[in-house]
Amino acid sequence: MADYLVIVESPAKATTIKRILGSKYKIEASMGHVRDLPKSQLGVDVENDFEPKYINIRGKADLIKRLKTEAKKVKKVYLATDPDREGEAIAWHLAYLLDIDGDSNCRIAFNEITKKGIQTAIKEPRALDKDLVDAQQARRVLDRIVGYKISPLLWKKVKKGLSAGRVQSVAVRMIVAREEEIEKFQPEEYWSLDAKLKESKSKKAFISKFYGTAKKKIEITSEKEMQEILKNLEGQDYTVLSIKTGEKKRNPAPPFTTSTLQQEASRKLGFQIKRTMSIAQTLYEGGLITYMRTDSTRISDEARAMAKEQIEKTFGKEYYENRYYKTKKEAQDAHEAIRPAHLDMTPEEVKNKYSLEQYKLYKLIYDRLLASQMASAIYDTMAVEIGAGEYLFKANGSKIRFPGFISLYVEGNDDFLEEKDVILPDLEVGMKLKLQELLPAQHFTEPPARYTEASLVKALEEKEIGRPSTYAPTITTIIDRKYVDREKKALKPTELGKIVDQVMKDNFQDIVNVEFTAQMEEKLDDVAEGKTGWKHVIKDFYGPFEENLEVVEKKLEKIVIKDEETDIPCEKCGRMMVVKIGRYGKFLACPGFPECRNIKPIVQKLDVKCPKCGGDILIRKSKRGKKYYICENNKGEGSSCDFIAWNGPDKNGQIKMANLQKEPSAKKTKSRTAKSKTAKTKTTTRSKKKSEK
Repeated sequence: MADYLVIVESPAKATTIKRILGSKYKIEASMGHVRDLPKSQLGVDVENDFEPKYINIRGKADLIKRLKTEAKKVKKVYLATDPDREGEAIAWHLAYLLDIDGDSNCRIAFNEITKKGIQTAIKEPRALDKDLVDAQQARRVLDRIVGYKISPLLWKKVKKGLSAGRVQSVAVRMIVAREEEIEKFQPEEYWSLDAKLKESKSKKAFISKFYGTAKKKIEITSEKEMQEILKNLEGQDYTVLSIKTGEKKRNPAPPFTTSTLQQEASRKLGFQIKRTMSIAQTLYEGGLITYMRTDSTRISDEARAMAKEQIEKTFGKEYYENRYYKTKKEAQDAHEAIRPAHLDMTPEEVKNKYSLEQYKLYKLIYDRLLASQMASAIYDTMAVEIGAGEYLFKANGSKIRFPGFISLYVEGNDDFLEEKDVILPDLEVGMKLKLQELLPAQHFTEPPARYTEASLVKALEEKEIGRPSTYAPTITTIIDRKYVDREKKALKPTELGKIVDQVMKDNFQDIVNVEFTAQMEEKLDDVAEGKTGWKHVIKDFYGPFEENLEVVEKKLEKIVIKDEETDIPCEKCGRMMVVKIGRYGKFLACPGFPECRNIKPIVQKLDVKCPKCGGDILIRKSKRGKKYYICENNKGEGSSCDFIAWNGPDKNGQIKMANLQKEPSAKKTKSRTAKSKTAKTKTTTRSKKKSEK
């Protein structure tokens, strides 16, 4: 019989820990939260100092009973939930249910699920951190008040089923504001002028760019201005006026935080934020990486030593550089950056034991950590000024002298263009160059780009809105609520999103105000640090909020959302069908409901014809949500065409037929266990919150 009971959050983590601790320890999983605010009511006693009314989560009765039974059998219970505010709160609720003294040494936290990490944590138990618990309670109560007070108002005045959340409303406001910028944008004309020049001894020409005159830069804004410059350049000699050579260093990016991991996985791997966190959770629970919710760039001395050994062994001593990175002032520095738990576990070893997605994300984390401890890339640079009459052209060249960290990894960017060598010929001051061609080009300024998941996370972090753990659920919620559509990678507000945002902006300015939301995050941090009481924060917020809510309920009139009308007639009654939004997206419906109940899917077509019969190719989804492509003439057995494909056109516009029976299935996530390499990992997610999240 076991002497100790260790309660973690997920069964996958439990399996790994049990293997390390041995038979003296019984490992159980709480499966996320065990107590929460009730769904059927506000659950916060605003008349009694905002006391939360926690209840046991429905469906957890048997689990709680089992935990109580197991707790009575052992000498000591250790609460080993995740090492963050949410995990601390779960431990606090478990302590209440199991009658454990929170001031006793009952709490242990694993930053990494490794033998050393687990054994160290077991030897260093501590009391529950009530300040962290209070910070989580403050966020939970704030979100519940905003969600449960504003959402019914939206149901009554706009449409049933809508919700408003404290952070999600700000995210929608940012996306709508960006869309407003795009819609108001007026493109402005501008011109560029390149001169293709050649040095007499060189075989290859190089490009120099028009700058202006020696005294000032000239912006060319019209064809007339361009023609004037071209006229003045006729017959001019092109002479090298100055040459500057130098050196440029490029430094590696720091190890991953939650935010930068989400951004980079989106840019480089095409992962949605939610997917990234789900995969990272399995890597953490399998003992491959450190805890994945952190905003620190710090790494331990042990990790630093492992990185040095791996870099010098793989690349050579000259590639290593011991680097320290400053963590942002507002960051919670309780955990290290996200890094591999064992640097001797290379990505290639992981590739053979885990799913492709797990391998890709692990490799990203592995390479980023190593690169962060590598030497700078060094470039030799040359800047040349070339005179042509009264005008000045400039040419810049660079050549990599020492690759350093870019031998392994280069940080991505939404607008990133990989730096390539630009070699200029051997030039000397006073040298005459031969003009091969002048290349004038007309351009127009472009509107700001829509947010992607990666750029929205970056913006939220920069504006100090939310915390690492809130980005993924925030973005998921606003998409699920149909406030925002994802078009390829871009986030675009829907008409519904614009309407809800307008209501919020007109009536609840604080809720959608970026500065106000950031200040609230600071107050929550103060609670976590023990600088202020959580109920004091709620009280300061609630008074003005409640007063404003009463005013809005009286003055806000019913908003009628008009359906988007199409030019498609209803086959049953002849009315023009309208676009409706349902659980699974948009569809066509007859506006004559309930007299006419005709509905049908919206047909999407590819701009590629069927390779078998020349018909239109339609885009559809299978029952499992997988997109597929089918010829309009493929109507089942006996059809004139049987074309169907799971993959869209390739770069050449070709699309290949596939077997419908062989639908691609998502690869099962594998967890590295002693018993089985094929055991499916169950990723435990915390209990779903109500609409305020």
